[in-house]
Amino acid sequence: MTGHKAKSAHVASIEAFYAEKLADAKGRNTFQQVLAPDYDAQEISEDLLGSSFGCGNPLAFSQIKEGETVLDLGSGAGLDLILAAEKTGPSGKVIGIDVSEDMIAQARTNCDKYGLQNIELHQGVIEDLPFPDSSIDWIISNCVINLSADKAAVFAEVYRVLKPGGHLMISDMIAEALPDWMHLHQDLLSACISGAVSEADYLELAHQAGLTDLKILDRMTYEDAALKQLIEEELPVALDELSKHLGLSREVMLTKAVNELSGTVKTIKLYGSKPVA
Repeated sequence: MTGHKAKSAHVASIEAFYAEKLADAKGRNTFQQVLAPDYDAQEISEDLLGSSFGCGNPLAFSQIKEGETVLDLGSGAGLDLILAAEKTGPSGKVIGIDVSEDMIAQARTNCDKYGLQNIELHQGVIEDLPFPDSSIDWIISNCVINLSADKAAVFAEVYRVLKPGGHLMISDMIAEALPDWMHLHQDLLSACISGAVSEADYLELAHQAGLTDLKILDRMTYEDAALKQLIEEELPVALDELSKHLGLSREVMLTKAVNELSGTVKTIKLYGSKPVA
């Protein structure tokens, strides 16, 4: 287990960005509006969905068993922790780690509402997990690894803490190509789209860490209407700043953004495992 690392400016910006989004959350956010079918079949309160900032349900294809230990990378407000705890039962354990103190506090509140006693929460970064080697049966994550500036370190840590024969199930965002202007504003650097890499690169990072049986179990391409809503509602400050920087009206900038991202932004569900030997 590696030592604690100082919080980087990138990590601090992500923490501030999602703390603001949590404070402003009203009903279901843009990601969940698009991906609601992933969760709507289950009995989940609207306020819990509304404070979730993921891009899918990583538990939808998982085969978590009672008594197992599950780690949620970037556990946010606790939605996936609660669903995982129902799968593990009281004999299992669910661990959440998130960089945001506000998210940890919200997750604790949400988990307490459901009366779950087998969930523990940690504030920290996913590139440097404070957990022992070979201690986790399942790792899940919901639109978080793409935020990391060092995805190779994340996958190396995933491999380290998984038990031999352990599994991962990740919902995440990928993009086959991103325009240069995506890197011109801090809000965009903190949002899910800007950190996305191609599917091939994502799989290669997981493979290089030693993970095997890698399979994309589901893909969804964001339609233009969803992209427009995501940019306009989730990143209004960035949109205004970029309009000024590029000398374009807000509407022209929005159209440019949607046109250049059209068909390139997707969500995937990735399964993998750590070899037994």
